Amino acid sequence: MSGGQQIAPDWRPNERSLARRLMIVGGGGFAALFLGLPVAVIFTLALDSGLGTYIAKVTEPATLHAIYLTVLTSFVVVPINIGFGICAAWAITKHDFFGRRLLGTLIDLPLSFSPVVAGVAYLFLYGAQGLLGPFLMAHDIQIMFTVPAIFLVSLFVTSPFVARALIPAMQSEGNTDEEAATSLGATGLQTFLRVSLPNIKWALLYGAVLCNARVMGEFGAVSVVSGKVRGQTNTLPLQVELMFNDFNTAGAFAAASTLTLLALVTLAIKTFAESRQARER
Repeated sequence: MSGGQQIAPDWRPNERSLARRLMIVGGGGFAALFLGLPVAVIFTLALDSGLGTYIAKVTEPATLHAIYLTVLTSFVVVPINIGFGICAAWAITKHDFFGRRLLGTLIDLPLSFSPVVAGVAYLFLYGAQGLLGPFLMAHDIQIMFTVPAIFLVSLFVTSPFVARALIPAMQSEGNTDEEAATSLGATGLQTFLRVSLPNIKWALLYGAVLCNARVMGEFGAVSVVSGKVRGQTNTLPLQVELMFNDFNTAGAFAAASTLTLLALVTLAIKTFAESRQARER
């Protein structure tokens, strides 16, 4: 060592290791405290009175109808949003046209404000005192405070999810495969079914799962337009609130645990879709 200079030891690897451990502990602790613990409390309180009471509460007619309506809304809304998402993503990524940026902005619109605002907007559009209310009443048509109203607002608040999952996937794939298929004589439908759809299938599943999760958990917009009629227009989130307000704690947590189980199944499918999509990149 010349000039008697000493080189200080390099502690950066140890610093990086310490920072990594702190981030892991911090992230894991946050997830356990603010995510895992509430889920554990839901199931603990749901089963607190015993399995027999839990089953009795879940199988109450009003709760069963809420589960049925929640699943029915998902079966109606998700396929429609899949069709819309595919069309919108295809138009934005594969074509250049006037208004393309505007379409992308409109797709993001439901994400930019509260679902309660969406519910109020639909109420002032289709309600008795709304813009189309007199026309609908004159033709004996009621939309607000019925099941179709739940479908409408659920469609609105969940419309971006499939499109936003597909747009990055389609952009990364490019147009090479479609152009090759077209040059070989494939029709537009054949190109989509045999070339485009296989390339985006996992992104499509991912978007559909996110859409389904939001449909089943939507509360704000549905609470405005449904009327909260017990056994008729109550979805599962509304049923949880209703039972909790009735001081039916066991029933509320039983219904909440059912909704949580549906969410966990959705999360498992989402994780599977993400892993398969990552492998194929």
